[in-house]
Amino acid sequence: MISAPQDAPLADRLRPTSLDGFAGQSHLVAPGKPLRQAIDSGRLHSMIFWGPPGTGKTTLARLVSNQSGAHFLTLSAVLAGVKEIREAVAEAKAVRQMEGRGTALFIDEVHRFNKSQQDAFLPHVENGTLTFIGATTENPSFSLNNALLSRARVYVLKSLTEDDLVSVLRRGLTDADQGLGGAGLELDEDAARLLATAADGDARRALNLLELATQLVPEGRIDLSIAVEVSSATLRRFDKGGDAFYDQISALHKSVRGSSPDAALYWLARMIDGGCDPLYIARRLVRMASEDIGNADPRALDLALNAWHTQERLGSPEGELALAQATVYLACAAKSNAVYKAWGAAQADARGAGSLDVPIHLRNAPTKLMKELGHGRAYRYAHDEPEAYAAGERYFPEDLGERRYYDPVDRGLEIRIQEKLEHLKALDRAAGKG
Repeated sequence: MISAPQDAPLADRLRPTSLDGFAGQSHLVAPGKPLRQAIDSGRLHSMIFWGPPGTGKTTLARLVSNQSGAHFLTLSAVLAGVKEIREAVAEAKAVRQMEGRGTALFIDEVHRFNKSQQDAFLPHVENGTLTFIGATTENPSFSLNNALLSRARVYVLKSLTEDDLVSVLRRGLTDADQGLGGAGLELDEDAARLLATAADGDARRALNLLELATQLVPEGRIDLSIAVEVSSATLRRFDKGGDAFYDQISALHKSVRGSSPDAALYWLARMIDGGCDPLYIARRLVRMASEDIGNADPRALDLALNAWHTQERLGSPEGELALAQATVYLACAAKSNAVYKAWGAAQADARGAGSLDVPIHLRNAPTKLMKELGHGRAYRYAHDEPEAYAAGERYFPEDLGERRYYDPVDRGLEIRIQEKLEHLKALDRAAGKG
């Protein structure tokens, strides 16, 4: 395998050429694991590496291809199109004809390919011209065609641990051939730990931080103060619009729903720290107030809306305290999804029952003709009835019959609402309804 040029970034120069130098992913590459067996045996099959940035997806693709003796081609889905795919196919056919070996086509960020681009190389994967190896940070279930997904095995890569990253940093500092071994530098343990923490599971980011540190200290010792300086502007991993984004907002929502204010605050802090738009979080808090709390505590919706307005008016970081306040209140509030379920059931009837007529007595009658047709006739004005309730009156379309969507829970204010509805039902029964 060709080494990276000496002026390439340290992360590229240090890319391992065997599993001996590969950091992390023991669940895939430890002896006896499926991917390790495939690499050791040289048996090449189509595969997808799914995981966060800097976890070794490209390196594994190269190792698999190199061990199998296949011709290795690489495309970036950010830059390549159908034209480049056709050229890769033509090269693969030529290699098979002249050298008698297969070709592994590695596509980085494959989730960025649209359906037509994926379809362009699918036939060549099926007939064996190409072995497809894809790398993606997005869930392949949502970003890849089912036809392609069914022909490839998905391997899930995990973020590197702090110990993994410290090992990568040590290797970068001591490797005499591709690393910084000739620079005479030393790395303090506490500095290494801080750089590893700042890298947030990403080996490429860890090595980039190490390179920055060497620019500040061209010789001698990289201590904690230098590590603080180079890592102070880093953010936790937060891929806006990607899996990390939706996983974290899901964790925040479920922590609120599960009445865990501490966990909810943690995920709120993670999202803010990672660069999420606070107004997006504010909108989601409003959703939580209606979906998971509802009428068990209507004040939750007011507080969520007020937090949204506060964030809009004050901005960050002052407005974020209001988001934290709303988050804690929502997590501690009584929970009810009764309105959420009732709304879904009502929508299902509205879609499934067709355009049923409004009952005559409920129709509007602004003209003489409409009144002559009986619109609004026999309508009972609730305010003129005992307890301001027209006991026994019907409000659903006749062909639909009576429905019950809203079923209050026995928590919070909905206890009182339930009591009120039961009383009204008793009045209906006395009036001969239902």
